[in-house]
Amino acid sequence: MSTRRTFFRQTAAAATGALTLPQFLPETFARPIPTADAALKSAAEWAQDEDFWSWVKSEYTVSPTLLNLNNGGVCPQPKVVQDAHIRFYQYCNEAPSYYMWRILDQGRESLREKLADLGGCSPEEIAINRNATEGLNTVIFGLNLKPGDEVVLTKQDYPNMLNAWKQREKRDGIKLVYLDLELPSEDDKYLTEQYVKAFTPRTKVVHITHMINWIGQVMPVRKIADEAHKRGIEVIADGAHSFALFDFKIPDLGADYYATSLHKWLCAPSAVVCSISSKTKSETYGPYSPTTNPMGRIFANSRAWERARLLPKWPLVRRLIFITASGQLVNLRGRITLKTIGWNGLKTCPV
Repeated sequence: MSTRRTFFRQTAAAATGALTLPQFLPETFARPIPTADAALKSAAEWAQDEDFWSWVKSEYTVSPTLLNLNNGGVCPQPKVVQDAHIRFYQYCNEAPSYYMWRILDQGRESLREKLADLGGCSPEEIAINRNATEGLNTVIFGLNLKPGDEVVLTKQDYPNMLNAWKQREKRDGIKLVYLDLELPSEDDKYLTEQYVKAFTPRTKVVHITHMINWIGQVMPVRKIADEAHKRGIEVIADGAHSFALFDFKIPDLGADYYATSLHKWLCAPSAVVCSISSKTKSETYGPYSPTTNPMGRIFANSRAWERARLLPKWPLVRRLIFITASGQLVNLRGRITLKTIGWNGLKTCPV
């Protein structure tokens, strides 16, 4: 006979069984590169190894009827990432409050540390957002700007970012100073001078796109940032299209704020991004999405939103960072040669 007491006993037993680690976890790791010793070849040699690139191609589920030349929006994810992503979502739904916050949430800070190591910054400077637009908006809408303050940007910057600044212009009365650059250009001096000419005593912020998505133009962010800092101007760098494609560390750019998308060249699950704020700057502006403290530290508040929306993706990003940092994947620069002028430098496309 079933009573309330036996019902709760049975429910507790079932819950205990459900709250064990699932068996699929070991399967979420990618197969190793099929070679005896990856270190025996240089990146240039791997770039010419057709057997290696055939293996890389086999790890993706790209359509045989379409040739994808646009990885700028979202890069295709390897099949192992797709499969693991689905598994972790299912995992979270077995017992959301337990698996999400007691199990997967434990990996949040270790992921932040690995991102920091890959980017060359400290974990305290990193927040994990859903895309570069959200990461940059966190800064754009959090900066303390007053009517008449000027922001320098270009007509070639990403539309979502231009629209964010236009919103601040309408709301707060700031002045947007647009540059119309002659691109493509390999002349860093010309590009830097255009920004410097636009700086005035009222300029508070300069917004620089590291790699302009329209044509692949790489901007001399460090040179522009150095000139801006001489004048007390803060620097925002949009790195959505450059991280994990070029060999650089984020502090090399000299920017005060930086955001990038991990679902592009790092091939992480869609809607994962890391945004960086220098230690000296993270205390100086308000939060875009306030929580318990309406004017608390912006990144502390941004992190408060990380848990519910990104947890199933974290284990996959951690693994992809490990692969990238350990050199198990060859940087595509050896296979796809991109000049600063973009597609004109495209040599081969293996996948």
